[in-house]
Amino acid sequence: MKPFSPLIAALCFATAALAPAAAHAGLFDDEEARRAILDARSRIENMQRDMNTRLDAKADKGSMLDLANQNEQLRLDVAKLRGQIEVLTNELANTQQRQKDFYVDLDNRLRKLEPQKVTVDGREASVEQGEQRTYEAALSQFKAGDYKGATTGFGDFLRRYPQSGYAASAQYWLGNAYYAQRDYRNAIAAQQAVVKTYPDSTKAPDALLSISTCYVELKDKLQARRALETLLAQYPDAPAAQTAKERLASLR
Repeated sequence: MKPFSPLIAALCFATAALAPAAAHAGLFDDEEARRAILDARSRIENMQRDMNTRLDAKADKGSMLDLANQNEQLRLDVAKLRGQIEVLTNELANTQQRQKDFYVDLDNRLRKLEPQKVTVDGREASVEQGEQRTYEAALSQFKAGDYKGATTGFGDFLRRYPQSGYAASAQYWLGNAYYAQRDYRNAIAAQQAVVKTYPDSTKAPDALLSISTCYVELKDKLQARRALETLLAQYPDAPAAQTAKERLASLR
C-alpha cells in the first residue's frame, strides 16, 4: 500500500474538523448552523472536484487501483458529510421553532403583566393584576364577615397602592370594616379620609352618611347632623342625599 497521498490527508483533516461540529450542533445558533451547512457542502464539492482532477491526471493501471480505493473512501466521507448536513438542517429548524415558541410565550406573559382597564365606581381605571387581586381579597374578607382581616387587607392595600383607582373604595370599605367591629372612632377617621382625599368619588357622600351613623352610635347628635348637612350641601343629587334628609329630620 502506498503512503498517504495529499488527498487522503485532506480528507482526514476535513472529517476530523467536522466531527466536533456535529457533536455540538445542538449549541449552534441560527447563523452558526447556516455557516456549518455551507462549509460542509463546500468541502464535498472541493473533494469531488479534486478527485475528478486526479482521475483525469492518472492514466496507468497501478495508480487507478489506488485512486479507486481513495474514491471509495471519498464516497464514504461524502455520505458522512451529507448526514451531518441533515443533522444540522434539522437542528436549525428545531432551534427556529423553539425561538418562535419562546417569543410567543414571552409575549403572552407580558400581556398578563400589563395593566388592565376596569370600571371602579362608574369610572374607568388602569390597574395591575396584583393590585386588583389585593383589593378583591380584602373585599372578599369583608363580605365573608372577617372584618378584622378586611381591616388589615384594606390598610395594606392603601399603603401599597395609594394612587390606585380602587383607593377611594378601599378607604370606604376600611371605614365600614371598623364600623362592623364597633370601632367608631377609627371608622369616622377612615370615612373622613374618603371625603377629604377623594371628594369627587361616588363613595364620598356614602362616607358622610357613614360618619353620621358613627356619631349616632357615639351619642353625638350634633356631629351626626353636621355630617348630614355637609352631605346635602356638597352632594345634593347623590342617592345618599334622600337618606340624609330623612335622618336629619329624625335628629332634630
